Amino acid sequence: MKLITRMLLVLPLAGSFLMQACNSGKSKTPVASQADAVPGGAVIRFNGDTSTVGMVRVPGGTFMMGADNDQADQDEYPKHQVTVSAFWIDEHEVTNAQFAAFVKATGYQTTAERKPDWEELRKQLPPGTPKPDDSQLVPASLVFSPPAQPVDLNDFSQWWSWVPGANWRHPEGPGSDITGKENHPVVHVSWDDANAYCQWAGKRLPTEAEWEFAARGGRENQIYPWGNEHIEAGKPKANSWNGHFPDKNTSKDGFQGLAPVKSFKANGYKLYDMAGNVWEWCSDWYRNDYYASVARAGGVINPQGPADSYDPEEPSVPKRVARGGSFMCNDSYCSGYRVARRMKSSYDSGLSNMGFRCVRSEK
Repeated sequence: MKLITRMLLVLPLAGSFLMQACNSGKSKTPVASQADAVPGGAVIRFNGDTSTVGMVRVPGGTFMMGADNDQADQDEYPKHQVTVSAFWIDEHEVTNAQFAAFVKATGYQTTAERKPDWEELRKQLPPGTPKPDDSQLVPASLVFSPPAQPVDLNDFSQWWSWVPGANWRHPEGPGSDITGKENHPVVHVSWDDANAYCQWAGKRLPTEAEWEFAARGGRENQIYPWGNEHIEAGKPKANSWNGHFPDKNTSKDGFQGLAPVKSFKANGYKLYDMAGNVWEWCSDWYRNDYYASVARAGGVINPQGPADSYDPEEPSVPKRVARGGSFMCNDSYCSGYRVARRMKSSYDSGLSNMGFRCVRSEK
């Protein structure tokens, strides 16, 4: 499975579907002590909170990063040694209430709330691609829309819908809202949106190495944050898809869709939802061959990811890494709840199963 780029399959252009992002260029990594402009024109200033309330200190250490079992994808190989320094990480995913506080303080508008800029968009498309009708270039996001019957798992258009008006405030589109869901993870946030929040909070997104080290919770060479017991065995351990994906969810874990944060047992570092619920953005660019290059270097310390992005499936689309799986993950399609599982998406994509958590370096 791959995560879907923001304008997936909604604008039929030149006989194919437009699958590119709506903004171009690489976003810089913010510095919390500065006031920087972010996509959308907002200027984000650090809110001044230097506390670690709601965070957990993860001790530094050396571990083997990468594939743990035969479900692994090729980009999880080879397993390689990595050392990370101690850091602080949010104990759970950023919630709607936390994101609302950020928006109230800054006036920030998310990617999904802004009209796509055609002049920027066309830079990533083949020459001669015709401009779509203005009625199609509207604020929108991708919403999970499960079918009523089994479908071809190679055709993700069967369960994703491009919904005008869908965003973090209206996760299923116009008419939906987050009332009573203040403690649910915020969704429909792009990498740019997550980065802007981190800038305001004086934090940053975790590196892929930090995220995996934290997810392992002190366990060595285990498949899941809780160990090696399969996700469907025993008591529910994470919010995932139970049953036949994408048409039948038995809700064995107690949830059809998103779950409130901290609904399941924490891992060894007392971190919640490091498997399932929502995918979580990491700071790293995605390259399918990155692990091979790191392994050749041997024993890397605090890796920051590759200098640029490359995905052979979509070579022209810059992508960032996401980790942890979501409520939609099932072994038949996506075992994203494995600690080594990597995912990628264009940095300006928003989805109804994509969120994030923040980290802070230890001084």
